[in-house]
Amino acid sequence: MGEADDLLRRYAAMPVPRYTSYPTAAEFSVAVGATEQERWLRRVDGDRPVSVYLHVPYCRDLCHYCGCHAKAYRRDSVIDSYRAALEAEIGTVAASARRRLKVGRIHWGGGTPSSLGAEGLASVMAVLSRYFEILPDAEHAIELDPRLVDAPLAAALTALGVNRVSLGVQDTDPLVQAAIGRIQPEEQVEAAFAALRQAGIDAINVDLIYGLPLQTEKSLRRTCAKVAALRPARVACYGYAHMPHRRANQKRISAVSLPGPDDRVEQAATVAEALMQSGYAPVGIDHYALPGDALLAAQASGRLHRNFQGYTDDDCAVLIGFGASAISHLPDGFVQNEPDTTRYVRIAQEGLLAGIRGCRVSEEDRLRGRIIEALMCQFAVDLDLIAPQKDFSDELALIRPMVRDGLVTVEGRRLWITEAGKPLVRVVATLFDSFRRQTSGRFSLAV
Repeated sequence: MGEADDLLRRYAAMPVPRYTSYPTAAEFSVAVGATEQERWLRRVDGDRPVSVYLHVPYCRDLCHYCGCHAKAYRRDSVIDSYRAALEAEIGTVAASARRRLKVGRIHWGGGTPSSLGAEGLASVMAVLSRYFEILPDAEHAIELDPRLVDAPLAAALTALGVNRVSLGVQDTDPLVQAAIGRIQPEEQVEAAFAALRQAGIDAINVDLIYGLPLQTEKSLRRTCAKVAALRPARVACYGYAHMPHRRANQKRISAVSLPGPDDRVEQAATVAEALMQSGYAPVGIDHYALPGDALLAAQASGRLHRNFQGYTDDDCAVLIGFGASAISHLPDGFVQNEPDTTRYVRIAQEGLLAGIRGCRVSEEDRLRGRIIEALMCQFAVDLDLIAPQKDFSDELALIRPMVRDGLVTVEGRRLWITEAGKPLVRVVATLFDSFRRQTSGRFSLAV
């Protein structure tokens, strides 16, 4: 093991935020709620398109690894009540905004959004179209479980205007699948691809996870090869965050079966190497895309962004989240909805806004957010361009050890991450995070 490997492993074991927002959700508090949400909704610019996120937190069965706000359901009446609450919330939010907002992006997340069924999805879209103006060129994406995708669902999605699908493959190895409670034969994934393409949906993404129980570099290489053979437009590969103290379902995964920090570093490198050998180009730290993809163009032109769905070319300044636990990014800050589904349904059906926690965003936060996003998306930042009057001497002093270690290069107030340091960009970003705490263990490992 060389000195460079020792450095990478030392930094990689540090728990740091994923930086899909700044401030991160760890800084949300009950000091911000529905009152602020209503006030901030009134200030949304009606002339600029907004993004919409629709969260459906239900699954028939909950996978052992899942770290999302998701829960299993057994009765269809639960889904019906949730759908009705989602539609009620859309109307309440639209009334609070006091103008018919334009929608440039729609993203369904879960859970399993298709648990609403084709009719339920259509019902929600009808309500959304009633209160919002969905632009003709809007990207309309949905996250799906490939085990539940068939020709009728694919056709129904096309009819609703869905033009991008993310399939949660995670891993193709049978042993790993058994360990994470998600048995998913390769034939099911192939059939899902075929059904979507037959229905005219060619923009298909695949989500993978490394750091899962029983995974090895060899098994991950096989998974990457099998996924690449299906030629999805994009692949995202995230590191598994084991937090059984926060997610009861993760208690079904034994910590001794998990790859250690050294193994995680090798696994992340293996995924990157395997996908690039298959013709994919890296986007940021955990996304990959085929040549010609819009994400690569955005990265090359400096228009790449990072939000709660990962890397995106979505430049909408406002994100409105609907559903339990959904987060909205409004002109003055972030607001998260009630995460408990029973309470969320009651609040929404009473015609009230569901925001219960969040944070105001100051000008200082906006500056630091732009710096962190530049690091996460471009691996470089010019502090004089973003904040010419701001003193960052403390942050630049903290970066010096990483400069000595060959992970960061600094010239004046411009810094960029070296190739060796790119896997650790979240560690660099943390140095500009004024909210960093000693209780960093609540975050995932850097790699």
